[in-house]
Amino acid sequence: MTLEQCYAAIGADYQDVLRRLRSEKLVQKFVIKFLDDPSFQELLTTIEEGKGEEAFRAAHTLKGVSQNLGFTSLFTASSALTEALRNGFPPDISSLLLPVKESYENTANAIRCFLEEQENS
Repeated sequence: MTLEQCYAAIGADYQDVLRRLRSEKLVQKFVIKFLDDPSFQELLTTIEEGKGEEAFRAAHTLKGVSQNLGFTSLFTASSALTEALRNGFPPDISSLLLPVKESYENTANAIRCFLEEQENS
């Protein structure tokens, strides 16, 4: 799996992020670092603990990271959650969190597949 195929697997626009970052090595570097970004876990933890302001910050960070990397689906889902958390916990938090979880897992799994194939080649 190439990096471009990884992007295709998650429905993201590889060429767009490549135009912005200007180097496949740079894109690859940040894509790999994405797996170590704590924002998603912080989001889950702060929502579970009922910490609205911290949950908002974690969602906002995840939104920014996903936008910078061109992860369109994750950006869209985390953006909706960020806006909903802007003024505290919305009553439908779990329905807004579900698309973020699904998109995050799809993205992380595609990146792991990319890394696994890179290690095996």
